[in-house]
Amino acid sequence: MIYYLFSYLDETLNIPGTGVMQYISVRGALAIVTSLLISMVFGKYLINKLRTLQIGETVRDLGLEGQSEKAGTPTMGGLIILGSIIVPVLLFAKLDNIYIITLLLTTVWMGAIGFADDYIKVFKKNKEGLRGTFKVIGQVSLGVIVGSIFYFHPDVTIKQKATRATQTEMWGETENTIPVFNDAEKSTKTTIPFLKNNEFDYAALITWISPSLKKYAWLIFIPIVIFIITAVSNGANLTDGIDGLATGTSAIVVVALAILAYFSGSIIFADYLNIMYIPFTGEMVIFAAAFIGACIGFLWYNSYPAQVFMGDTGSLAIGAIIAVFSIAVRKELLIPILCGIFLAENLSVVIQVGYFKYTKKRFGEGRRVFLMAPLHHHYQKKGYHESKIVTRFWIIGIMLAVLAIITLKMR
Repeated sequence: MIYYLFSYLDETLNIPGTGVMQYISVRGALAIVTSLLISMVFGKYLINKLRTLQIGETVRDLGLEGQSEKAGTPTMGGLIILGSIIVPVLLFAKLDNIYIITLLLTTVWMGAIGFADDYIKVFKKNKEGLRGTFKVIGQVSLGVIVGSIFYFHPDVTIKQKATRATQTEMWGETENTIPVFNDAEKSTKTTIPFLKNNEFDYAALITWISPSLKKYAWLIFIPIVIFIITAVSNGANLTDGIDGLATGTSAIVVVALAILAYFSGSIIFADYLNIMYIPFTGEMVIFAAAFIGACIGFLWYNSYPAQVFMGDTGSLAIGAIIAVFSIAVRKELLIPILCGIFLAENLSVVIQVGYFKYTKKRFGEGRRVFLMAPLHHHYQKKGYHESKIVTRFWIIGIMLAVLAIITLKMR
């Protein structure tokens, strides 16, 4: 909204200095500062309100050190994160940008599902919360909507770097000063890390049967989007088990995604890095900045010892946002690296449950690989303090984020 106000003042009234809002860097800086202020100021008010309403966490007895002290800590704090993201985005982003619209939809959609889950747990006194079937239906529905938008919307396109012949035709034999890209095209191409010719077209999964089947590529693309959104949102949900872990890890991931979005949405950087240019994705930096500010502000209250938990209201939403963001910049195949912490948490549960069932069927007694799953509880059982676990997981997350960024040149 402020963006449109300043645009009007600049283009219509020609007021000096109002054109500054055209710069993504300026609006990104304003977004992160605004989200920080909202999360820290509004966060304190909401925590006090939750305490007054006695909306506290019900903690299951898992035999973990310090667990009993967490009982009664206000939950549903994900509302702080969601509000701190949405308000700055509405203020500083271009609201007609399809990527911003999709990310806002994702935030509200998954936030509502998480809120329903927390509401049932807290107010209905049902520890199971929202039935798993309804969660899956919500995630799948979002995947269908997002996949359809990214496949069918005319603004979701890519531009490939022009060949030398095309560049010569346009600019002659003199040295080019402006990168040349082909016309925008609808495509289901994505990026494969570490490979020289690092593009893969999802349509190839069906066109090998017959090239005429390319028009049905959405039958492949949309289920892939559903799987990614479901997997990452559940991974973030599992990671949110100790103070500050999911919040800090998510902020690190989105810093990397913001850099990737900025590069992909810039003709100059796309030309220099020899990557596909994705028009309009640079605007997502504003959303990423708001997300980062919201997470850092929430950490003020969520770091050990936590004054508030985000609950499913926050964890499901931030996981889905990361998934949609990755798909938008066509870096979803980087998720196993970029979201390595989420992946490890997910796998630890799958391995633990699978091995327990297998050994119980074969030997009559269930056995475990980890002392407890998800993975962070395994280290708690080994005697590590949760602050040390969180800090070390953050360090690993930073290393993975850096690795994800340098894959742009490691080919």
